[in-house]
Amino acid sequence: MTTSASVPADRASASTGGRTVTDRLVEANREYADVFTDPGMDARPVLRVAIVACMDARLDLHAALGLELGDCHTIRNAGGVVTDDVIRSLTISQRALGTRSVVLIHHTDCGLESLTEEFRHELEMEVGQRPAWAVEAFRDVDQDVRQSMQRVRTSPFLLHTDDVRGFVFDVKTGLLREIDPA
Repeated sequence: MTTSASVPADRASASTGGRTVTDRLVEANREYADVFTDPGMDARPVLRVAIVACMDARLDLHAALGLELGDCHTIRNAGGVVTDDVIRSLTISQRALGTRSVVLIHHTDCGLESLTEEFRHELEMEVGQRPAWAVEAFRDVDQDVRQSMQRVRTSPFLLHTDDVRGFVFDVKTGLLREIDPA
């Protein structure tokens, strides 16, 4: 696995020799497409599980959980917080695509632990408009996982709320620690 810390500076920079990171990604996609074969999969996840996790670049969920392409739905956002849009995605995942389990994964050393709702005020001062969304910052990652589990379990839109489990991924060890919902 390569991390940005181990990538040469010219590769990690946003622009190299007039080429942007997006240009590099598009080029990599062309190389991928050259050898790509349609796996013939359905959009329904084989394991019937949806995973909600933080967008943090240090989390390689498929590797960490032993997942293959097609095994799960993956929903990611800042903090892995269960927001209205996450409920929207989970509802579609369950009702239209057959998932039955929900796994929530937050992690240690999350950037949301250093933000506050003051961030919204600062944005409003800068751009002249207050964001409609909440930052969802937190101080206690375990409690935030519990809150996210509760949001999933109490959503009237979700059909399957029996198998909802929450974890904290340790970014130093790679281990998951399960959070008791109580």
